[in-house]
Amino acid sequence: MPTRRRAFLILSALSLLALASFALALSAGSLKVPLPDIVAALFGHGDGAADMVVQLRLPRALAGFACGGLLALAGALMQVLLRNPLADPYVLGISGGAGVGAMFGILIGLPLLAVDGLAFAGALGAMFLVFGLAHGDGSWTQTRLLLTGVIVAAGCGALIALMLSIADEGKLHGMLFWLMGDLGQTFTWWPAALALVVALACAMPFARELNLLSRGLMQAQALGVAVGRLRYTVYLLASVATAASVTTAGSIGFVGLVVPHLVRLATGNDQRLLLPATVLAGGSLLVLADTAARTVIAPLQLPVGVLTALIGVPVFLFLLSRQPK
Repeated sequence: MPTRRRAFLILSALSLLALASFALALSAGSLKVPLPDIVAALFGHGDGAADMVVQLRLPRALAGFACGGLLALAGALMQVLLRNPLADPYVLGISGGAGVGAMFGILIGLPLLAVDGLAFAGALGAMFLVFGLAHGDGSWTQTRLLLTGVIVAAGCGALIALMLSIADEGKLHGMLFWLMGDLGQTFTWWPAALALVVALACAMPFARELNLLSRGLMQAQALGVAVGRLRYTVYLLASVATAASVTTAGSIGFVGLVVPHLVRLATGNDQRLLLPATVLAGGSLLVLADTAARTVIAPLQLPVGVLTALIGVPVFLFLLSRQPK
C-alpha cells in the first residue's frame, strides 16, 4: 500500500474516532440526547433541552480534546528530544511548577481565573528553571536535562505536599481534584485549542529534522541538522503545550506517555504522520475518558486523571516489558 494512501487512511480513521468521541460526549449523561437532536442543536435548530445540553457539554468536550492533543503532542516531542519512547511530558517538572502555582492560588482563596494564571506562570517558571540549570555552561545533554527536570519536579512535589498539609478541609477537595486532573471546572476551551493549533503548526515544519534526530545526535549533525536550535525549539514547544494543558485541566497523567508510543507502534516513527496522528488519538482518548468520568457513577463525577491512570498503568507496564533488556 502506498505510503501516502496509508497515511490518509490512518488520519481518516483517527478523525472518525474523534468525531465519534464528540458525539458520545454530547449525547451521554444524566440526560441522554439523541444524535439528531444534537445535530439540530449545533446548527441552532434544537429544542431548549438539547440546546442547554450542547452548551454545557460541548465546551468541556472541546477543552478535553485540546488538552489530550496537547499532552500527546508534548509526549511525542519529549520522546524524540530525550530519545526515550517512555518519556512523559511531565518528566521535566512542568506539571510540578503548574501545581505549585495552582495550589498556592487555591490555598489563599483566589478566583478560578487567577488560579489558572498562577498555574501557567508556575509552569513557565519551572520550564525556564530546568532549561537554565540544565544548560549550565552550554553542555546540554539529554541526561543532564532529564536529571534536572526530575530534581525540580521533586522539589515542586515537596512544596505541593506542604500546601496540602496546611490547607483547610474545605479547600482540600478542589486541590486534590486539580492534582488528579478535572475538566468539570473548565469553562473556556479556546485558549487550549489555540495552543494546540499553534504548537502543531510550529512542530510540523521540523518533522523531517525530528526524524533524523530520533536516529541519533551524531547522525543528525552529520546530515546537516542544526541540532542545538532544533532541541531548543522542541523543548520550548513541548513545555508550552504541557503548560497550556495543565493550566486548563490540571495534571492528567499517562496520556502523553502512552498515546505517542501506541501510535508509533501503529504508524511507524515518521514524525510527519506521527505528530498529527498523536494529536487526534490523544484528544479522542481524553474526551472518551472524561465522558466515562462523568457518567460511570453519575451524578458523582470522577477526576478524569483517575481513569487515564487506570488505563495507562497496565499499558505502561506492557510497554516496559517489551523494552530490550
